[in-house]
Amino acid sequence: MSSRALRRLKGKQRGQEELNIEDLKLSEEQAADVQEEEEEEAQEEAVLQPAKKSNNRKAKKNKAQKNISNIYELIGDAENEVEKGLTDEDSGVKQNADPDVTKDDEEETDRPLAESNNSEVTKKKKKKKKKKKGPAADAQEEGAGDDIDAILETMEKTNGLSHQSDDGVMFDSRPVLYVEHRNLNPETELKRYFGARAVLGDQRPRQRQRQYHRSTWMSFPKDTWPRFSKPGICMSLLETRNGLHYFTFEHNRDYQQIQFKFLDAVESMEPNNIVALLQLNPYHIDSLLQLSDVCRIQEDQEMARDLIERALYSFECAFHPVFSLTSGVSRLDYLRPENRAFYLALYKHMMFLEKRGCPRTALEYCKLILSLDPDNDPLCMLLLIDFLCLRCREYSPLIRLYEEWEVHRNLSQLPNFAFSVALSYFHLSTQEECSNEDEATRRRHKSDRLLQEALIMFPGVLIPLLDLLSVQPDAAVASHAFFGHKSQMGQSPALAQLVSLYVGRSHLLWKEGGVLVWLEDNVREVLRRVDSQDPLVEDCNNKRKSRYQSAPRNIYRHVILSEIKEATASLPPEVTSQPVMGFDPLPPLDSVVSYNRPERQNGGATNESTFSLFFRSLLPNFNLQGDVRPEGENQEVARAGRELNQELNRLMVAMRDMLANIQFQEPPREDNPELRDEDEWD
Repeated sequence: MSSRALRRLKGKQRGQEELNIEDLKLSEEQAADVQEEEEEEAQEEAVLQPAKKSNNRKAKKNKAQKNISNIYELIGDAENEVEKGLTDEDSGVKQNADPDVTKDDEEETDRPLAESNNSEVTKKKKKKKKKKKGPAADAQEEGAGDDIDAILETMEKTNGLSHQSDDGVMFDSRPVLYVEHRNLNPETELKRYFGARAVLGDQRPRQRQRQYHRSTWMSFPKDTWPRFSKPGICMSLLETRNGLHYFTFEHNRDYQQIQFKFLDAVESMEPNNIVALLQLNPYHIDSLLQLSDVCRIQEDQEMARDLIERALYSFECAFHPVFSLTSGVSRLDYLRPENRAFYLALYKHMMFLEKRGCPRTALEYCKLILSLDPDNDPLCMLLLIDFLCLRCREYSPLIRLYEEWEVHRNLSQLPNFAFSVALSYFHLSTQEECSNEDEATRRRHKSDRLLQEALIMFPGVLIPLLDLLSVQPDAAVASHAFFGHKSQMGQSPALAQLVSLYVGRSHLLWKEGGVLVWLEDNVREVLRRVDSQDPLVEDCNNKRKSRYQSAPRNIYRHVILSEIKEATASLPPEVTSQPVMGFDPLPPLDSVVSYNRPERQNGGATNESTFSLFFRSLLPNFNLQGDVRPEGENQEVARAGRELNQELNRLMVAMRDMLANIQFQEPPREDNPELRDEDEWD
């Protein structure tokens, strides 16, 4: 059907006239014109772009989209077509009204008009098809492919998923702990920094030869990994309550036996035993976590990170079909030992990402860990999430978390949130996007008020923070009793733990431009309020005395995992005296144990002599008294025997290390020319 027949059809439809079937038929001349046009199109495409089939498809697709992109042009064209149809019909009516004109004359006059219209239409089509794309358009299309992430960000900002708060801060309407799958991949953040070509340049040729594995979100299998086989872990759904799904990992019987061998290897204090166990079971979770710590201590960061990724891959292959990383309704109980390894693997992977320079991806994993058990927060991620938000400049999500959780979690009583929220408002007031001066002034005043309240509530933060920043405090500040050493000595051990943790982790955030000047101005204002006996000062002093009496166990666990020197140095003796294992640091006291480890044959206290214990430590199979051993008639004797056994084990470990490090030097040989020269000079 020709374009002229379609236009006449549309005109008659708009005029509500009866359709004539003869108008829809193509004449011989029109059919010949259509064939000529199709042949010319094929010749032009074969000459111009013989080898670019994909580009032709894209061009046709873009052309089709361009033709329907503007609705008003379609409306205008339709009106013009109606007008043309009406004029043609009017002219026909006038010709028929003339009595001197015959039917033959009418046909002769209609033919040149139709031929002229068809020629004009074909010329317009040819001109449109012969137009070539300029170099600027080609460059623009090539550059559009590299800005996919930027386009996705703008779409997220403009898709109606955000709202504005009373302070003028834009918040996302999705849940505060919402996790995106694409943000779990560090390559997404690296592409944003360095471009897709720099990140994926070396990986593109390898994709043809790689093996096909199960698609995962958190880690991607590598060709250097051992072949994956189910290690014996599965996930089951325990219950569904109030819209939340409670899951747990389970170990089969074979995996339990491997777990017992792993515990024996850990007690032997020999990393080679763990390596031997991993060679037989390359995807055993606790062995991967423990060996990763050994590699990290030996400064083999690449191997340590690779082992953690392998553990995450093993976990993700065992996920339940209903378990979701992004929905925020999946829960894992930390009281179960099988679930703790998943928490620790996520935490260690998050810390590697942060050190690698991917704070946005690390923030996504932090939200994921917090969403697995937000009520108990077993790894105390609330002490870390503010630091990651400030690192990746996600100020609005941090403020939203603070405002939504302040009511039921009292986040303002944590030093990290008290200072970080104030710092977020300060950065928002200095952004270029804040075009309204009144809004910027409002944010600046709120940041000043929050920082002053934080300094009044936690005065022991200022001097350690300035010391780590290598900034000499003012004489008025250093000599004042409110910020002096008296304030640091007067705070409870639990509060000192929180303060040292925040200062040791976030002190670099206060080195940015303009932040120290802002801090100095507010410190002076706080001193003025203290000297004027502001009632807030006394109120905060009473709160510090009544609260922070003892830190919960999850805070100590977080301090151990963070490995911040300023915080670990202030751990209480009841924590440091316990053996801390990398695969399960400070397990909960009320753990839910699904299976127990069988007792060892040579366990318990004995009344053996020191000489027999010495030989048994050298030769584990040595037993002077035979198989019969007393079970401990008196608790004091049993405790003394255990202590003696521990001391002897430590002594033997030291002796083994000493013997292993002994090196024998070969005596000098007579045919050594260097020694002869030295003797001659002597």
